[in-house]
Amino acid sequence: MARRFGRRKFLLYGSATLGTSVLLKACGSNQTTSESSATGESPSASPAAATSGDTIKVGILHSLSGTMAISEKSVVDAELLAIEEINKAGGVLGKQIEPIQEDGASDWPTFAEKAKKLIDQDKVVSIFGCWTSASRKAVLPVFEEKKHMLWYPVQYEGQECSNNIFYTGAAPNQQIEPSVDWLLENKGKEFFLVGSDYVFPRTANTIIKAQLEAKGGKVVGEDYLPLGNTEVTPIITKIKAALPNGGVIYNTLNGDSNVAFFKQLQGAGLTPDKYPTMSVSIAEEEVKAIGVDYLKGHHAAWNYFQTVDTPANKKFVEAFKAKYGAERVTNDPMEAAYIAVYLWKQAVEKAKTADDLEAVRKAAYGQTFDAPEGTVTLESNHHLAKFVRIGEVGDDGLFKIVNSTDKAVSPVPWNQFVAETKGYACDWSDPAKGGQYKEA
Repeated sequence: MARRFGRRKFLLYGSATLGTSVLLKACGSNQTTSESSATGESPSASPAAATSGDTIKVGILHSLSGTMAISEKSVVDAELLAIEEINKAGGVLGKQIEPIQEDGASDWPTFAEKAKKLIDQDKVVSIFGCWTSASRKAVLPVFEEKKHMLWYPVQYEGQECSNNIFYTGAAPNQQIEPSVDWLLENKGKEFFLVGSDYVFPRTANTIIKAQLEAKGGKVVGEDYLPLGNTEVTPIITKIKAALPNGGVIYNTLNGDSNVAFFKQLQGAGLTPDKYPTMSVSIAEEEVKAIGVDYLKGHHAAWNYFQTVDTPANKKFVEAFKAKYGAERVTNDPMEAAYIAVYLWKQAVEKAKTADDLEAVRKAAYGQTFDAPEGTVTLESNHHLAKFVRIGEVGDDGLFKIVNSTDKAVSPVPWNQFVAETKGYACDWSDPAKGGQYKEA
């Protein structure tokens, strides 16, 4: 039995010393949102948001091409499955959901352009989209300017709490932090941090370094690759030099950089018995794409794995395979995207409108859903209370769950290990608090 424990052109951060400045940028960008809430200004529905005829239009905005397509195509499949199921059951407010898809093409300015197009031209009432934090940061000004709504389905670095985004993936205290605790207790205290060179990995690693300092761990090295880069040999060399006798590798690489990384990791003899790797962007779909032989024995931290044993998950996996093929697998971002559509539906039905986005926002607070991972609850900080799980890749390419929480963990958007955000919280149900306020 598993033992229990309580992501205009966005800057690709190129300096290894950036660290806390990323967090300060995040804090600063959200302070405006928080202040507007405190003044009592109430966002209204975008004039472009409208239903027509017998349909309600929603946007689907993910990378269907480029380096992130390896991960994002399956998220689209999950969102379309949820929409199909809802439509077959009668739709929303007696209308069918009409999805309009756009390709962000793994390019952050393109994400922003497509978001504007979906809102202004297609007149969608909500958008389900993005994967990387770079894409989310690129579209955030669009949603804030137009007072529109994005449902973001991927675990991320936190340090953000927008009134215009619902975050259905994990906050750091629901993935990164518990995985570090587990590694310290079970795998070692020396860590080498490797990630893609943009906001999520750099901010995640800032959090990890602060956590390790507080808990007696040690960072012996840190290196980054430009997103999509496959020149991993220099990083492998650095890992071997910094951890000659083995140690933990914490991996925040995204996209197809992971293919080269894990193949060369094994080729260099850095096997999981001495060099256990914890990944936070490698799930079942990536294991299948990279190859089980390269990932067997390595670990990942998520809220959901295909192997979760719940009636809702059995139904989800069967429905997904029935629609897309028996060889397909499900994973955490797919599950978070799937449940986002259902939570939006429930909020719309409670608000009795899809057009009044402010009414939908308010109706979303407190919504619960019997998700494949277990029952989740949407809190007033726009994040979900979720289960936390750690899995080990098995011979079949699926994850054996080696650690899990007994109940859903409440989300903490503003990190409590990082000095600049310690003591801060978010509550959009209270105009005096908003996106960032200091807890008493």
